[in-house]
Amino acid sequence: MSNLKSLKAEFLLLLTALIWGFAFVAQRVGMDHVGPFTYNGVRFLLGALSLLPLLAIRAGATPPASPRNWRTILAGSLLAGLFLFAGATLQQLGLVHTTAGKAGFITGLYVVIVPLLGLLWRHPTPSTTWIGAGLAVVGLYLLTMTGSLTLAEGDGLVLAGAFFWAGHVQVIGWLSGRIEPVLLACLQITVCGVLSLGVALAIEPITLHGLQGAAIPILYGGLLSVGIAYTLQVVAQRDAPPSHAAIILSLETVFAALGGWLLLNEVLPGRGLLGCGLMLAGMLLSQLGLGRAAPTPTEPAAPSATLADDERR
Repeated sequence: MSNLKSLKAEFLLLLTALIWGFAFVAQRVGMDHVGPFTYNGVRFLLGALSLLPLLAIRAGATPPASPRNWRTILAGSLLAGLFLFAGATLQQLGLVHTTAGKAGFITGLYVVIVPLLGLLWRHPTPSTTWIGAGLAVVGLYLLTMTGSLTLAEGDGLVLAGAFFWAGHVQVIGWLSGRIEPVLLACLQITVCGVLSLGVALAIEPITLHGLQGAAIPILYGGLLSVGIAYTLQVVAQRDAPPSHAAIILSLETVFAALGGWLLLNEVLPGRGLLGCGLMLAGMLLSQLGLGRAAPTPTEPAAPSATLADDERR
């Protein structure tokens, strides 16, 4: 029975990775009609609304927070929301100038960056993580560098965003034992949505025609990518080992490239495909290393890259 539960959980995680991978396609298509801040603002606020039923269900099973805890909840959600806003903004701006497939693989580098950032807190970093990081860097070079050894504008923005996603995972890892996870997700998504929409109102033209044209990508990004996929992740990770979950969710990079090829006619040259393969190998090695590295009894566990996967799309 336990094997059947694990198999079901891993299938749900694979479905989650599929939804998140194709979300990169929705993000690109949505910007044919609205600006990047408008797209992020509307889809994150829609995503927050979609989490309210799940939040209500879980609230009935947990005691209410005290006023002191609410200060931690609000401050932590604001901090996480700021990291989320920075990562989402850089990713969305980068997608204006790069492909969905490349953006998926470059964003996926955060799973390698996370354990390296853990060195700041003296978390153990196994040798597989260093090997994975090396493979990922070589793969990034093959995928993104031009003949003049410069990083294309869109790729550079997405890469900068990957560092904020990694920082976001660190923040979520620190808050995970202090704040109910669905409440934290809903609040930080709301912060990101409000900030994005505020910037959009200041610098982007927002029209009803544009929102209607982007309706399907926005609904995909808000309801499927955040609401449904987040719920699937919460359900699946009850029965799936964290290391298995991280590896399966890393496959979203492959689905992003597949979605770009199927729906946007994006084609990578042989060099780019080799780079993608090396990057995926590096991500998987990094997660395998985290799964084997156990913290000592006196230190907190290194935050897993799966903790914040849901807010990233």
